[in-house]
Order: sequence, then structure tokens, then C-alpha cells
Amino acid sequence: MRRSLFWGSLSALAYTYAVFPLIVLLRGRFRPKPYLKAEITPTVSIIVAAHNEAAIIAAKIENLRALEYPVERLEIVIASDGSVDGTNEIARSYVDGNVRLLPLPRQGKAGTLNRAVEQTTGEIVVFSDADGSCRPGTLRALVGPFADDSVGGVAGNRVYVDIEDAEGTAVGEGGYWDFDRAMKVAQSRAGSITGASGSSFYAIRRDLVRPIPPRVNDDFINSLRVVEQGRRIVFAPEAVTYGSVALSASAEYTRKVRVMTRGLRCAVSVPELFNPFRFGFFSLQLFSHKIAMRIMVVPLLLLAGVTPLLWRRGVLYRISAVGQMSFYGCAALGALFPRRTWTRARIFSFPAYFCLVNVASLQAMINLLRRHSIELWSPDRSGD
Repeated sequence: MRRSLFWGSLSALAYTYAVFPLIVLLRGRFRPKPYLKAEITPTVSIIVAAHNEAAIIAAKIENLRALEYPVERLEIVIASDGSVDGTNEIARSYVDGNVRLLPLPRQGKAGTLNRAVEQTTGEIVVFSDADGSCRPGTLRALVGPFADDSVGGVAGNRVYVDIEDAEGTAVGEGGYWDFDRAMKVAQSRAGSITGASGSSFYAIRRDLVRPIPPRVNDDFINSLRVVEQGRRIVFAPEAVTYGSVALSASAEYTRKVRVMTRGLRCAVSVPELFNPFRFGFFSLQLFSHKIAMRIMVVPLLLLAGVTPLLWRRGVLYRISAVGQMSFYGCAALGALFPRRTWTRARIFSFPAYFCLVNVASLQAMINLLRRHSIELWSPDRSGD
């Protein structure tokens, strides 16, 4: 029984963290599915959902107004979700021909975005969080793939800055996003990415946008609905948004729990997408990337618990035990001394971030099983 648990857990971890990513990378390399990109300028509506973003909303609007895109074909809507800190007053000072403020009562991001979509007219709807700044050519890069009728959505590229000011786990987070970016490139080459990120720009054809239900991630559900309706959602690495990592492990943990709880709820809400007879490889991709990777804490705990009990059964088990102890020891040092220069080395920062993510995923699984929802939250820009 102990050996079965050991090898079963190890196999699950090997598939999720090594075999599946390799399959995705090889598929992108050897089975590409090209799509057309062109210099097009469809009408675009950019929606920024904001709740109490007075500290950054002016910079966000100025950045959007500086995008290299025809002004007459662009509208910018600041959808304020019950802001009471002066966000509305600041945004109102920027209102002109193509910048609008939509002040709304507090209702959560989903309801705010739904109301905003109803108030816009662009052929392409672009969603963006309030933080982050874009390169001037980001919007053109984002809409270029819509020249291909098979493309229903396009995800932008999040690039992190100011990592040197954050805790060591931020270095691990930056490494994870490098991996995630490579996966998105490969997925996009051969089909569709699993999901866009609201922390960067992402765009959807208006006729594919559906009302966003509460208690799910808008970027994830919008991405899945593009695929559900028979279109591709692809990745545009040139559509860059610059942003900061969470400056503290506690802030990142809170964010991860929220995103994973809502993400798991989102995935189980679209069971039809897990049917490979209808959606082919995307079904395997969705399960492996958004379900299996979120529940790997279970085989990790099983492996950690059973390996010491197999110490006398052979050198392989002893090597595994020592390897796990070393890994978790490095993680503990990275967590206990987050701002020391030496814990910013990847040998400490990556294990610390890996463990943080998996503990957050365990909390998210518990939230899902207990039907605990996270509907409203306030952005944390302090890094405390």
C-alpha cells in the first residue's frame, strides 16, 4: 500500500509538472495551427473595472490615452464599482470624447463588467485591471489576430517589473510566469490557450461576450466561452502590460486563494469543455492545467507522508526522502527570511513560492468543497 501511494503520487506529479508541459511544447512545435495577423483597426471598447483605485487611476487613464490607436475608433470606460476614495472624481476629470466614467453601486467585479459591456459599442471588447501600464503599441498587437475569423479572443502578455523591491517569493513568482508564458506561446501556436489574465489586456469579439456569473474569474470564464462557441483564444506576446508582483508573501497568498477558489468554481461550471470528443486536445489541456495542477497538493502531501516510511525499502526511497527534506528546507528558509539577499536565489525563492501556491490551492479546494465564495474584495496596492 505504501509503495502504491508513493508511485501513484510520484506519477501524478511527474505527469502534471513534466510530461504534460512537454506534450504542450512539442505540440506547439510540431503541430502548429497558424492564424492570420494584420494591421487592422476595428472599433474597440476598453473596460477598466475599478474599486477604490484613486492612487493609480489617473496614471491608468493617461496610459490608455497614449495607446497608438485611432482615437475615433476607441472608447475607454472606467467602470467604478462603488468607489468611495476619490476614484470617481479623478476619473471624471479625464472625461472627454472617448473617455467615460460609469459610476456604479458596489456589486462586485462581475456585475460591474456586465453593466459596462452593456454601455459600450466596440466590435472588440478589451478588459483590463486598473493596475499595470501598456506599451504604446499594445492595443494594435492585441487586435491584429482578429483579422482571422477563427480567432474569438486574444490574451496580452504580463511582464513583471520592480521584482528587486519585493520579497524572495516574488522571484519565484517571476520564474513561474516565465514558464506560464512559454506554455501560452505553445498552446496558442497549436490551438487555444487555457485562459487569459485580467492583470494584462485581453480582448473578446463582442458577439462572443456573455454575462459573467458571480463568484468566478471573469478572465477565465470569458476565455472558456470563446472556445465553447467554436473560436480560438490566442496569445499575443507583443501586447505587453507592465505590472508589479505582490510585494509580500501574505498579499500573494490572499490573491492566490481568491483566484484559485474562483478558478476551480469556474472550471466545474463548464463540464462540457472536458469532453474530448467535442473539444479534442483542449479538454486534456483544461483538465491538466486548471484542475490537476490545482490539486497537486494532495499527492505532494501523500508523498511527503509515505516516503519516510519506506526508508528501509531501498536507496531510491532514501534519495526521495532526502530530496524532499532538502526542497522543503529551502522553502522554509525562503519563507522565514523573505528579504535576505541570499533567499532571493532561486534555490530558496522557487521552493518558497511553490509551497505558497500549493498551500493556497489546498485552501481553495476547501473553499470549493464548503461552497465558500469570495464575491467582493478590495485591491491591495500597499504590499504589506
